[in-house]
Amino acid sequence: MVGAIPAAVKSGLPVGCANAPLLAAIAREYQQGRLLLIGTTDLDAERANIWNIGAIAASGNPGALDLVRKVLRASSAVPAMFQPVMIDVELDGKAYQELHVDDGAIAQMFLYPSSVHIQDIAHRERRVYMIRNAREDPQWADVEPRTLTIAGRAIVSMIHSGGSNDLLRIYFISQRDGVDYNLAYIGSDFSAPKPGYFDRGYMNALFDYAHQQARRGYPWQKEPPLLASQR
Repeated sequence: MVGAIPAAVKSGLPVGCANAPLLAAIAREYQQGRLLLIGTTDLDAERANIWNIGAIAASGNPGALDLVRKVLRASSAVPAMFQPVMIDVELDGKAYQELHVDDGAIAQMFLYPSSVHIQDIAHRERRVYMIRNAREDPQWADVEPRTLTIAGRAIVSMIHSGGSNDLLRIYFISQRDGVDYNLAYIGSDFSAPKPGYFDRGYMNALFDYAHQQARRGYPWQKEPPLLASQR
């Protein structure tokens, strides 16, 4: 996903389609001022990494394609479900290895590092479009008073709240930098049952729901739901 403003993705491209022609195309877009940023989590350092894929593609380094493929794999490696990816790095002339997984371990969504003040960069029209693959309204459940059930519900609640807080953080950064904020998420009117992760019936129903929303002209939200509910 290459956009006119920094576009953050976790795994927008299948690893198999990352080849030399694609890398060259990404490099050309980067040289025109477009950014493709992909996030991973460095488990060793307990920190999020934002990879500038365009800069890697344009570097001319013979290992660039292999690195991009590793970043793509790591960005979709959900901890405990998919194998983490070992990435070789060099610091001060010394070689190290870092273990990377899905960026969702730290942040489910990101725009660009908050330390970057893009209003100081040459002006151009700036918009951010975010699609959150989750509902934002609380989901009631009858929690059984058992240790595993309580722990599971607590983890689900923590993940949900973390994503909502990411939307708030990005909103305040966009307001600071004069970026037009646009958000889409799963509405409370979507009621298809979800038997489990990666259930084909649920995913097809969600695709159809999103398709119909888009055909009608989706009303992009201008602020995160947590903030809107306070008004």
